Amino acid sequence: MEDKYDVIILGTGITECMLSGLLAVNERKVLHIDTNDYYGGACASLTLEQCWKHFKMEGKPSEELGNAQQQRRYSIDLLPKFLMATGKMVQLLLHTDVTRYLEFKSVDGSYVLKDRKIMKVPASEKEALSSSLMGFWEKNRFKNFIVFCNDYDVNNPKTHNGVSPKAKCIDCLKKYSLDDSTVDVITHALCLYLDESWTELPASDMIARVKLYVESLKNYGKSPYLYPIYGLGDLPQGFARLSAIYGGTFMLNKPIDKINYDENGHVVGLTSEGETVELNKGGVIIGDPSYFPEKTMKFGEVVRCICIMDHPIPNTNDSESVQIILPQTQLKRKNDIYISMVSYAHSIAPKGKYICLVSTTVETNDPKRELAPGLAYIGSVIQQFWSVDPLYIPVHDHKTEGIHISNSYDATSHFQTIAEDVLRIYTEITGETNTAHLLVPKPRQENQ
Repeated sequence: MEDKYDVIILGTGITECMLSGLLAVNERKVLHIDTNDYYGGACASLTLEQCWKHFKMEGKPSEELGNAQQQRRYSIDLLPKFLMATGKMVQLLLHTDVTRYLEFKSVDGSYVLKDRKIMKVPASEKEALSSSLMGFWEKNRFKNFIVFCNDYDVNNPKTHNGVSPKAKCIDCLKKYSLDDSTVDVITHALCLYLDESWTELPASDMIARVKLYVESLKNYGKSPYLYPIYGLGDLPQGFARLSAIYGGTFMLNKPIDKINYDENGHVVGLTSEGETVELNKGGVIIGDPSYFPEKTMKFGEVVRCICIMDHPIPNTNDSESVQIILPQTQLKRKNDIYISMVSYAHSIAPKGKYICLVSTTVETNDPKRELAPGLAYIGSVIQQFWSVDPLYIPVHDHKTEGIHISNSYDATSHFQTIAEDVLRIYTEITGETNTAHLLVPKPRQENQ
């Protein structure tokens, strides 16, 4: 490997592959390496056989999961997440034209826990009127709040209705006299806040999130979410193809011996299997936390349970795919529990099989017990795969070292936090504080 590179990327998780594509398109010479022999890293889509090995299961898969031919049809995401139809992740996909490699299907419904019942978040005015999620008068207050958010223009005081963009979210909600359970629906199911820290955020942030939800909902009608046919495994590979079109080089199953630095502590390359790869002057290395344990800090854990079922989740209108959020206030927890389910309708399992993920941020010394409230709502399960994964954030000086580290993937069932992390690292590397141009579709090049 005599060539020098502008960027070396370690790991083929979705974050790393997206950055590989974005930087290659931006005329950076990219080398992409993974110690695994498959794409996706922690976000990989695995066959049933691979899942058995990954989770160190004993014996062989049960015949309840299908016969030998049917078992080959599984494509199980380790971290299934949904895409908001007009969110930043989809905008990045459109900007890079990676959508040409993918086919999406809308998710059937978005649900939320209220008073110990799973209830659909209304996707239309007709659904809202018939929904038992709220009482008659509360529905009217909720509708008025949504209309207010939709019409709100930060630069036009006439639309503010007495709510300054800098006002606190909690004060904005109080203005509409919404009850606590409706506030849970708005802040956790629509705005996708992770905890109760939203109370101190500016109202403009919450209003923008409500607008995004409503705009995404308009696109497909059933829910604001999308999911790729064949699972998320094609997402990192799509960005890998994009990077390759622009000259990026990929190497799988490649061990990393050490990272090399100059006398000032700035990265200059790495050594793999005794061979040195050099960076051009000012070059950088990007990687997930597993490659830089000494430069990251553990700040928590996520417990996940992947469940294979032969039925849809009860009380979801026999939906073939759903997202369910159990707000932490409803469970007397500090963190929400997330449930996402996809099925054979997305070509990720044999006919009649459903794959569900239940996840949350760990709060006690008994992580599995913490998922019991979520598992109680999904019904009987044929097979479970459990994991408890640490959460890491970078704590090093990326400016001095030229090392850029992604955050661990959180417990959420959507891509909002991943898209933000991609833009963070892109800004660190390029110095571009305004990344709005990355969220606008580019005309397709004829030579692509």
